[in-house]
Amino acid sequence: MFKLYIGNKNYSSWSMRPWVLLTQAGIPFEEVMVRFDAFDEQSQFKKTMASISPTGKVPALVDTAVDGSLKIWDTLAIAAYVAEQFPDKNILPKDKAARAIARSVCAEMHSGFTGIRNHCAMNIEASLPEIGQLVWRDQPAVRADVKRIIELWGGLLDTYKGPMLFGDFSVADAFFAPVCMRFNTYQLPLPTNIAAYVARVTALPSVQQWIQEALLEKDFVVMDEPYRVKA
Repeated sequence: MFKLYIGNKNYSSWSMRPWVLLTQAGIPFEEVMVRFDAFDEQSQFKKTMASISPTGKVPALVDTAVDGSLKIWDTLAIAAYVAEQFPDKNILPKDKAARAIARSVCAEMHSGFTGIRNHCAMNIEASLPEIGQLVWRDQPAVRADVKRIIELWGGLLDTYKGPMLFGDFSVADAFFAPVCMRFNTYQLPLPTNIAAYVARVTALPSVQQWIQEALLEKDFVVMDEPYRVKA
């Protein structure tokens, strides 16, 4: 049995990736929500996660079926473990070359796109198109990230003929789902084919469930609100 430790659904892009992956693939797990209060060592969040992950961060996956309960942290490691445990779910593409590209795509998301990360924090409950306009005007790193995303997604959709990046849903779509949420919140300019992909990801049952549960949280975490002083 899997336990997946996550943070606030409204804000935690890292948590969203494995949650969407497991949910969309139909893999059962127990969700453990550890709400954000602060990230210092005395915060309840850190105290809780310190016993689960050596990094003290979310997400973390615990496989309770393994003796001693195997604890896995980091989204790439979680995705790789789940793919190994459930090969029938086709979390990675069947084709060898496509699998290699999917891993590369996820690794690029994992380590890159710092412009969007820094200036367009995930905030599902918010609608911030006016902030998006200012960010687009003033932040060349964001424009560069969006240019790369358009190139990347467009190439994959053309090659694998959609509707998802590798044809059917895969780990790559789960990894980029939080980017789609950012595009929804900030309304950054996108060409028609990329906007259509964002809409398809947003419409996935797992993503819709995540969104609806994020909207029900009603938390206002100041440290995750660079643009608003109240909900």
